[in-house]
Amino acid sequence: MSETDAVPEEGGAPYLAFGALGSVALALYEYYVRGNEQRGMFIGLWPPTMIGFAVYLKQQSDE
Repeated sequence: MSETDAVPEEGGAPYLAFGALGSVALALYEYYVRGNEQRGMFIGLWPPTMIGFAVYLKQQSDE
């Protein structure tokens, strides 16, 4: 196998974006369906952190 056939390394940014979407869904589920407002708000704080870390990883891979 030559170097051109190698699969490029993706990084973790796409996985963090999907994790952020999942945590938004989980936060809405906890808040509205289960009625646990405090846990729903706590989980709702995770997506901005994940997205910020994904942006950081993307900037590091572009350099």
